[in-house]
Amino acid sequence: MRSDPNGSGKTGPGPVAKATEPGPVASGGSDEAADLARARRQLLTGGSETGPGARNPAGHGRRLDAAALRHALVDLHEFWLTTKGAELGIKPDSGFALVAVGGLGRREMLPYSDLDLLLLHDDMDPAVVSQVADQLWYPLWDAHIKLDHSVRTIPQALQVADTDITAALGMLEARHIVGDVELTNLLISGVRRQWRTDIRNRFDGLIEQTQARWERSGQIAHRAEPDLKSGRGGLRDVQLLNALSIAQLTDGMPGLGPESPGGGLALAHRRLLDVRTELHRVAGRSRDQLRAQDADEIGAALRIGDRFDLARMLSDAARTISYSVDVGVRTAGHALPRRGLARLRRPPVRRPLDEGVVEHAGEVVLARDARPAKDPGLVLRVASASATTGMPMSASTLNRLADNAPELREPWPKEALNDLLVMLGSGSRAVAAIEALDRTGLWGRLLPEWGAVRDLPPRDAVHTWTVDRHLVETAAYASGFTTRVARPDLLMLGALLHDIGKGRGGDHSVVGAELATQIGKRLGLWPSDVALLTAIVRHHLLLPHTATRRDLDDPATVERVVEALGGDGVLLELLHALAEADSLATGPGVWGDWKSSLIGELVRRCRLVMAGEVLPAPDPLDPEHVALAATGGVHVALVPADSPHTYVVTVIAPDQRGLLSKAAGVLALHSLRVFSASLGGAEGSAVNSFVVSPRFGAPPQAGLLRQELIRALAGELNLMEMLTAKEEEARESQRVAAVEERGEAAVPVQYAQAPPRVIWFDTASPGEVILELRAEDRLGLLCRLADAFDTCGADVRWARVTTLGSSVIDSFCLDVGGGDTRASREQVESAILGVVPLTKPKKQEGSGGE
Repeated sequence: MRSDPNGSGKTGPGPVAKATEPGPVASGGSDEAADLARARRQLLTGGSETGPGARNPAGHGRRLDAAALRHALVDLHEFWLTTKGAELGIKPDSGFALVAVGGLGRREMLPYSDLDLLLLHDDMDPAVVSQVADQLWYPLWDAHIKLDHSVRTIPQALQVADTDITAALGMLEARHIVGDVELTNLLISGVRRQWRTDIRNRFDGLIEQTQARWERSGQIAHRAEPDLKSGRGGLRDVQLLNALSIAQLTDGMPGLGPESPGGGLALAHRRLLDVRTELHRVAGRSRDQLRAQDADEIGAALRIGDRFDLARMLSDAARTISYSVDVGVRTAGHALPRRGLARLRRPPVRRPLDEGVVEHAGEVVLARDARPAKDPGLVLRVASASATTGMPMSASTLNRLADNAPELREPWPKEALNDLLVMLGSGSRAVAAIEALDRTGLWGRLLPEWGAVRDLPPRDAVHTWTVDRHLVETAAYASGFTTRVARPDLLMLGALLHDIGKGRGGDHSVVGAELATQIGKRLGLWPSDVALLTAIVRHHLLLPHTATRRDLDDPATVERVVEALGGDGVLLELLHALAEADSLATGPGVWGDWKSSLIGELVRRCRLVMAGEVLPAPDPLDPEHVALAATGGVHVALVPADSPHTYVVTVIAPDQRGLLSKAAGVLALHSLRVFSASLGGAEGSAVNSFVVSPRFGAPPQAGLLRQELIRALAGELNLMEMLTAKEEEARESQRVAAVEERGEAAVPVQYAQAPPRVIWFDTASPGEVILELRAEDRLGLLCRLADAFDTCGADVRWARVTTLGSSVIDSFCLDVGGGDTRASREQVESAILGVVPLTKPKKQEGSGGE
């Protein structure tokens, strides 16, 4: 078979011949490349010969390390091709050029990589082209060297690059080997100019192709036998970043530099190359998938350790590359010229999200007046805004925070803990936020203990994720169970920390409990809450191990569990919810009806032994507030609370229907988040105290709040309409950003992670009941709830309102009047469930991975 001058394996009319021809062509024998094949083998086995004229960077007679082997292979092949090209007359003025693509083009030649070559010619005589090509390719084939070749003119090569994205990506990395360098330069400059000019039309196809590759090959960081080349976080992704850089849409190393944890993108790339080099050497052939049986040998060859050490290094490298690709693709998408009518739209506006945090162009960024060096809590505010909105944090924002943000003082301010809880309560959206913080070194500053579990591979094959990712996934699932428990904050913290003791030796539950005590104190939890968090981590395996390994009909089994938990019913319900979240985050099939029923039965029997639930009770009133209530009139006071950016707003006014709803609505309209509230009455007046924090800026003056409340009580302000409009405005702003920046037709509904739960308690007073609502917060929720009570004719006698992150636990003592209290309860419950956030369908609960 003769080589086709128009391309590999294709037939068709040859190019028009030109008068110029190359110099004399060597006859070529079957053993001309045998010395090349022999030298390749000697390089792999550490032999003393490295081929004619090739350089051995590591010296003769010893095994080359992975990087030196790649360099030696590049030198060896370049020497042979240069020598052979000169024999065939492929010289600077010959009208021919030999160009390397693939591994040789990138100077990343692996032991069993294909040799990817392109023979360019300046529209030479087809017969001459065929003769040169044959005598270049056949010796390589005869020596059993894998060859991917083509023969083209520059217009033909540019046409292929214009119609085939894969071919274009290869030619973007082309490199001259021998011959007419001007031909090579014309090809490289033409392909790159064509790529830059047409990238707007090819970008979507490039991303679709990349996502399809990820779907086929999976994530390197979380696969037992990863595909080092095509998997997410692999070598193909580094090439994608290079292609976007050539298109001038992003730089070559977006998001992470050498100072980042793990050494940044360049080191991650080199580590993957080293592993793939040793994989070829161990397998004795070209291979992209790292098999489990080869991992120990490769780890030893690279002086990393055993297969678990190798897996940990690969996870770190792949996640670094994945984060860089996310940043690079997002940056490239923003840099693309706008299409059609989008060009006529005004530039994106900066919409406030939190103090010092705004949305811009579909990303969470710092406000212009933000001062990271003087605001330790800014990191968590940025992260919680990202998780709650589903928008990514800008890479420049993360880098600026990494460079300037100081450490949080210990114990943490309440606002910082609340922002952490808000982020954890956002479910699957927290995964990307925590991953971005971790890759840029910010997560490790918040939780220094995280380093021991970062990228730690599981020892049990049933686990899907690395240990650190498993902890985040467990917290994401736990966010769907927050309404089952009385302490949703401790449930999410316990989920995040339950395996924090792994990777340190000893019983990870015992080690983790000690770390949980240390972390709980740093977070600023009350001593009793620190003890409860410690117990959650210490006993997180108690229920599943007991239920599946002990006889539940034996009274001693239940007694041992109750004794271990100190008879604490709150701890029992927290461990019950955590057991399910932990199992769901472990892997498919770990949580099922059998395990669920066994643990549920154990919990039921333990509850029978423990004490019953404690009835909610009102907070005592401040005597000064009682005295002020006796004077009558409307009073509003705003004073600083015991932590920065937090204030206590006290509203005292003649008790009347709608007062609570309107007071809460005025606070919400002025962007004051209610962390807690105590509502009561004395001397014919309502005495309502709210602990609040401004979403951004300084709080409004107390006099303004009083005026707005008086107007609302007089019917001059329709608070419900104004709150709804404010919510719609935020939603519309996010929708517009999604359409313009990401091409999405609409913004998905931000469902609540956990379904709302209503618990009723009877009291000794006729017509009086206590309602406890556990739900996810929303703008003006307290205002809406109070309005729902008013609509149903239920009078609020007292209330205790608590916001823990994104969850609320609100207790209301209601006077529903005489008569059928059951019907009244149903009416009230239906009304309040109509104003809490929507819950997503059950099949979508939890994080579900990426």
